[in-house]
Amino acid sequence: MPFCDDLFNLGFLEDKAYLCRIKFFRMTTVFKEYLDKHNYSNFDLKAVLFDMDGVLYDSMKWHAKSWKETMDHFGIPSTSEEFYLYEGMVGNHTINYLMNREKGRDAASQEKEDIYKLKTELFSKYNDGSLIPYAYDFVKKVHDEGLICAVVTGSGQPTLINKLEYNFPSLFEKERIVTAFDVKNGKPHPEPYLMGLAKAGYLKPNQAVVIENAPRGVEAAVAAGIFTIAINTGPMPDRVLADAGADIVLPSMKALFDNWDEYRKSLI
Repeated sequence: MPFCDDLFNLGFLEDKAYLCRIKFFRMTTVFKEYLDKHNYSNFDLKAVLFDMDGVLYDSMKWHAKSWKETMDHFGIPSTSEEFYLYEGMVGNHTINYLMNREKGRDAASQEKEDIYKLKTELFSKYNDGSLIPYAYDFVKKVHDEGLICAVVTGSGQPTLINKLEYNFPSLFEKERIVTAFDVKNGKPHPEPYLMGLAKAGYLKPNQAVVIENAPRGVEAAVAAGIFTIAINTGPMPDRVLADAGADIVLPSMKALFDNWDEYRKSLI
Protein backbone atom coordinates (compact mmCIF):
# COMPACT_ATOMS: atom_id res chain seq x y z
CA MET A 1 0.00 0.00 0.00
CA PRO A 2 1.62 3.31 -1.05
CA PHE A 3 0.51 5.15 2.10
CA CYS A 4 2.23 2.60 4.32
CA ASP A 5 5.36 2.64 2.18
CA ASP A 6 5.61 6.43 2.44
CA LEU A 7 5.42 6.44 6.24
CA PHE A 8 7.87 3.55 6.49
CA ASN A 9 10.39 5.26 4.21
CA LEU A 10 10.11 8.51 6.15
CA GLY A 11 10.96 6.72 9.39
CA PHE A 12 7.58 7.18 11.07
CA LEU A 13 6.81 3.49 11.17
CA GLU A 14 8.77 0.44 12.25
CA ASP A 15 6.02 -2.15 11.83
CA LYS A 16 4.68 -1.37 8.37
CA ALA A 17 2.46 -4.45 8.30
CA TYR A 18 0.71 -3.33 11.50
CA LEU A 19 -0.14 0.11 10.10
CA CYS A 20 -1.34 -1.45 6.86
CA ARG A 21 -3.74 -3.65 8.81
CA ILE A 22 -5.08 -0.58 10.64
CA LYS A 23 -5.41 1.36 7.39
CA PHE A 24 -7.19 -1.54 5.70
CA PHE A 25 -9.63 -1.81 8.60
CA ARG A 26 -10.32 1.94 8.53
CA MET A 27 -10.94 1.98 4.77
CA THR A 28 -13.15 -1.11 4.96
CA THR A 29 -15.13 0.58 7.73
CA VAL A 30 -15.60 3.73 5.66
CA PHE A 31 -17.14 1.82 2.77
CA LYS A 32 -19.29 -0.31 5.09
CA GLU A 33 -20.54 2.78 6.94
CA TYR A 34 -21.69 4.28 3.64
CA LEU A 35 -23.57 1.10 2.68
CA ASP A 36 -25.20 0.82 6.08
CA LYS A 37 -26.22 4.48 6.13
CA HIS A 38 -27.92 4.25 2.73
CA ASN A 39 -29.31 0.74 3.15
CA TYR A 40 -27.33 -0.78 0.28
CA SER A 41 -26.00 -4.32 0.44
CA ASN A 42 -23.08 -3.52 -1.86
CA PHE A 43 -21.59 -1.09 -4.33
CA ASP A 44 -22.04 -1.66 -8.04
CA LEU A 45 -19.56 0.84 -9.46
CA LYS A 46 -20.34 2.00 -13.00
CA ALA A 47 -19.13 5.62 -13.09
CA VAL A 48 -16.82 8.21 -11.59
CA LEU A 49 -18.18 11.76 -11.45
CA PHE A 50 -15.50 14.44 -11.46
CA ASP A 51 -15.67 18.04 -10.41
CA MET A 52 -13.59 20.12 -12.82
CA ASP A 53 -11.84 23.13 -11.23
CA GLY A 54 -9.34 21.95 -8.64
CA VAL A 55 -9.81 18.28 -9.57
CA LEU A 56 -9.03 18.12 -13.28
CA TYR A 57 -7.66 21.62 -13.84
CA ASP A 58 -5.34 23.64 -11.61
CA SER A 59 -7.62 26.63 -12.13
CA MET A 60 -8.97 27.48 -8.69
CA LYS A 61 -6.15 29.94 -8.00
CA TRP A 62 -7.22 31.85 -11.12
CA HIS A 63 -10.89 31.73 -10.17
CA ALA A 64 -10.02 33.06 -6.69
CA LYS A 65 -7.82 35.82 -8.11
CA SER A 66 -10.47 36.80 -10.65
CA TRP A 67 -13.27 36.86 -8.08
CA LYS A 68 -11.19 38.94 -5.64
CA GLU A 69 -10.23 41.53 -8.23
CA THR A 70 -13.79 41.71 -9.49
CA MET A 71 -15.21 42.25 -6.01
CA ASP A 72 -12.57 44.90 -5.33
CA HIS A 73 -13.61 46.68 -8.51
CA PHE A 74 -17.25 46.74 -7.41
CA GLY A 75 -16.44 47.71 -3.82
CA ILE A 76 -17.49 44.42 -2.24
CA PRO A 77 -15.09 43.25 0.52
CA SER A 78 -13.80 39.70 0.16
CA THR A 79 -10.69 37.54 0.47
CA SER A 80 -9.10 35.35 -2.16
CA GLU A 81 -9.18 32.35 0.17
CA GLU A 82 -12.93 32.39 0.70
CA PHE A 83 -13.63 31.67 -2.96
CA TYR A 84 -12.18 28.19 -2.49
CA LEU A 85 -15.08 27.61 -0.09
CA TYR A 86 -17.66 28.79 -2.63
CA GLU A 87 -16.31 26.74 -5.50
CA GLY A 88 -19.06 24.78 -7.19
CA MET A 89 -21.72 27.40 -6.57
CA VAL A 90 -23.05 29.02 -9.73
CA GLY A 91 -21.71 32.54 -10.22
CA ASN A 92 -24.98 34.35 -9.51
CA HIS A 93 -25.31 32.59 -6.16
CA THR A 94 -21.77 33.60 -5.17
CA ILE A 95 -22.50 37.20 -6.12
CA ASN A 96 -25.80 37.22 -4.23
CA TYR A 97 -24.21 35.69 -1.14
CA LEU A 98 -21.51 38.36 -0.97
CA MET A 99 -23.91 41.17 -1.81
CA ASN A 100 -26.21 40.12 1.02
CA ARG A 101 -23.31 39.75 3.42
CA GLU A 102 -21.70 43.09 2.62
CA LYS A 103 -24.61 45.25 1.41
CA GLY A 104 -27.57 43.62 3.10
CA ARG A 105 -29.50 43.05 -0.12
CA ASP A 106 -29.76 40.86 -3.20
CA ALA A 107 -27.80 41.88 -6.27
CA ALA A 108 -29.88 43.40 -9.05
CA SER A 109 -30.00 41.55 -12.36
CA GLN A 110 -27.77 44.11 -14.08
CA GLU A 111 -25.29 43.99 -11.20
CA LYS A 112 -25.05 40.23 -11.48
CA GLU A 113 -24.50 40.49 -15.22
CA ASP A 114 -21.81 43.17 -14.89
CA ILE A 115 -19.99 41.44 -12.04
CA TYR A 116 -19.95 38.04 -13.69
CA LYS A 117 -18.90 39.52 -17.02
CA LEU A 118 -15.80 41.09 -15.47
CA LYS A 119 -15.00 37.96 -13.50
CA THR A 120 -15.23 35.87 -16.70
CA GLU A 121 -12.96 38.27 -18.58
CA LEU A 122 -10.34 38.21 -15.84
CA PHE A 123 -10.43 34.43 -15.57
CA SER A 124 -9.96 34.09 -19.34
CA LYS A 125 -6.98 36.42 -19.05
CA TYR A 126 -5.28 34.62 -16.15
CA ASN A 127 -6.12 30.97 -16.70
CA ASP A 128 -3.24 28.98 -18.19
CA GLY A 129 -5.18 25.73 -18.63
CA SER A 130 -2.77 23.63 -16.58
CA LEU A 131 -3.92 20.26 -15.28
CA ILE A 132 -3.83 18.99 -11.71
CA PRO A 133 -0.90 16.54 -11.54
CA TYR A 134 -2.08 12.95 -12.11
CA ALA A 135 -5.56 14.09 -13.17
CA TYR A 136 -5.14 12.74 -16.70
CA ASP A 137 -3.50 9.56 -15.41
CA PHE A 138 -6.37 8.84 -13.04
CA VAL A 139 -9.14 9.58 -15.54
CA LYS A 140 -7.42 7.40 -18.12
CA LYS A 141 -7.01 4.62 -15.54
CA VAL A 142 -10.68 4.46 -14.55
CA HIS A 143 -11.81 4.90 -18.17
CA ASP A 144 -9.65 1.95 -19.21
CA GLU A 145 -11.20 -0.09 -16.39
CA GLY A 146 -14.52 0.31 -18.21
CA LEU A 147 -16.01 2.97 -15.94
CA ILE A 148 -18.02 5.91 -17.27
CA CYS A 149 -16.26 9.23 -16.71
CA ALA A 150 -18.52 12.24 -16.24
CA VAL A 151 -17.93 15.88 -15.27
CA VAL A 152 -20.15 17.78 -12.84
CA THR A 153 -19.02 21.40 -12.57
CA GLY A 154 -20.51 24.62 -11.33
CA SER A 155 -18.49 26.43 -13.96
CA GLY A 156 -20.03 28.35 -16.80
CA GLN A 157 -16.65 29.12 -18.37
CA PRO A 158 -16.88 27.85 -21.97
CA THR A 159 -13.16 28.39 -22.56
CA LEU A 160 -12.37 25.81 -19.88
CA ILE A 161 -15.17 23.39 -20.65
CA ASN A 162 -14.18 23.28 -24.32
CA LYS A 163 -10.67 22.20 -23.36
CA LEU A 164 -11.85 18.90 -21.91
CA GLU A 165 -11.70 17.09 -25.24
CA TYR A 166 -8.26 18.54 -25.95
CA ASN A 167 -6.77 17.63 -22.55
CA PHE A 168 -8.73 14.39 -22.00
CA PRO A 169 -9.28 13.11 -25.55
CA SER A 170 -12.12 10.57 -25.82
CA LEU A 171 -12.35 10.21 -22.03
CA PHE A 172 -15.37 12.47 -21.43
CA GLU A 173 -18.38 12.40 -23.73
CA LYS A 174 -20.15 15.74 -24.19
CA GLU A 175 -23.50 14.33 -23.18
CA ARG A 176 -22.01 13.30 -19.82
CA ILE A 177 -20.98 16.82 -18.77
CA VAL A 178 -23.08 18.86 -16.32
CA THR A 179 -22.38 22.61 -16.15
CA ALA A 180 -23.91 25.69 -14.55
CA PHE A 181 -26.08 26.06 -17.64
CA ASP A 182 -27.79 22.70 -17.02
CA VAL A 183 -29.12 23.20 -13.49
CA LYS A 184 -31.43 25.53 -11.64
CA ASN A 185 -29.76 24.85 -8.30
CA GLY A 186 -25.98 24.78 -8.10
CA LYS A 187 -23.83 23.10 -5.48
CA PRO A 188 -24.33 22.55 -2.50
CA HIS A 189 -27.77 21.51 -3.77
CA PRO A 190 -27.76 17.85 -4.89
CA GLU A 191 -29.24 18.66 -8.32
CA PRO A 192 -25.89 18.78 -10.20
CA TYR A 193 -24.85 15.33 -9.01
CA LEU A 194 -28.32 13.85 -9.43
CA MET A 195 -28.14 15.09 -13.02
CA GLY A 196 -24.66 13.58 -13.25
CA LEU A 197 -26.09 10.20 -12.27
CA ALA A 198 -28.79 10.60 -14.91
CA LYS A 199 -26.32 11.59 -17.63
CA ALA A 200 -24.07 8.67 -16.71
CA GLY A 201 -26.93 6.29 -17.51
CA TYR A 202 -29.63 6.87 -14.91
CA LEU A 203 -27.49 5.30 -12.24
CA LYS A 204 -28.28 4.76 -8.59
CA PRO A 205 -26.07 6.55 -6.03
CA ASN A 206 -24.25 3.33 -5.07
CA GLN A 207 -23.19 2.91 -8.71
CA ALA A 208 -20.96 6.00 -8.74
CA VAL A 209 -18.17 7.72 -6.86
CA VAL A 210 -17.64 11.49 -6.76
CA ILE A 211 -14.21 13.15 -6.84
CA GLU A 212 -14.43 16.65 -5.37
CA ASN A 213 -12.14 19.28 -3.93
CA ALA A 214 -14.48 21.88 -2.41
CA PRO A 215 -16.80 21.79 0.59
CA ARG A 216 -19.85 22.98 -1.39
CA GLY A 217 -19.25 20.25 -3.95
CA VAL A 218 -18.79 17.64 -1.25
CA GLU A 219 -22.06 18.73 0.35
CA ALA A 220 -23.83 18.41 -3.01
CA ALA A 221 -22.46 14.92 -3.64
CA VAL A 222 -23.28 13.73 -0.13
CA ALA A 223 -26.80 15.18 -0.41
CA ALA A 224 -27.20 13.17 -3.63
CA GLY A 225 -26.27 10.05 -1.65
CA ILE A 226 -23.01 9.29 -3.51
CA PHE A 227 -19.77 8.01 -1.96
CA THR A 228 -17.44 11.02 -2.04
CA ILE A 229 -13.66 11.26 -2.17
CA ALA A 230 -12.29 14.75 -1.54
CA ILE A 231 -8.95 15.84 -2.94
CA ASN A 232 -7.56 18.79 -0.99
CA THR A 233 -5.90 20.85 -3.72
CA GLY A 234 -6.68 24.18 -2.05
CA PRO A 235 -5.52 26.15 1.03
CA MET A 236 -8.20 24.87 3.43
CA PRO A 237 -7.59 22.35 6.23
CA ASP A 238 -8.61 18.74 5.53
CA ARG A 239 -11.15 19.05 8.35
CA VAL A 240 -13.26 21.45 6.26
CA LEU A 241 -13.78 18.74 3.64
CA ALA A 242 -14.35 16.04 6.25
CA ASP A 243 -16.90 18.22 8.03
CA ALA A 244 -18.68 18.77 4.70
CA GLY A 245 -19.24 15.01 4.65
CA ALA A 246 -16.45 13.55 2.50
CA ASP A 247 -16.07 9.80 3.05
CA ILE A 248 -12.33 9.96 2.29
CA VAL A 249 -10.03 13.02 2.22
CA LEU A 250 -6.73 12.80 0.32
CA PRO A 251 -3.95 15.36 -0.23
CA SER A 252 -3.63 15.00 -4.00
CA MET A 253 -4.75 13.28 -7.17
CA LYS A 254 -1.54 11.28 -7.00
CA ALA A 255 -2.67 9.86 -3.66
CA LEU A 256 -5.96 8.86 -5.27
CA PHE A 257 -4.16 7.32 -8.24
CA ASP A 258 -1.85 5.37 -5.92
CA ASN A 259 -4.64 4.10 -3.65
CA TRP A 260 -7.37 3.49 -6.23
CA ASP A 261 -6.70 -0.23 -6.65
CA GLU A 262 -7.33 -0.75 -2.93
CA TYR A 263 -10.50 1.36 -2.97
CA ARG A 264 -11.77 -0.38 -6.09
CA LYS A 265 -11.86 -3.72 -4.28
CA SER A 266 -14.56 -2.36 -1.97
CA LEU A 267 -16.50 -0.60 -4.73
CA ILE A 268 -17.18 -3.44 -7.15
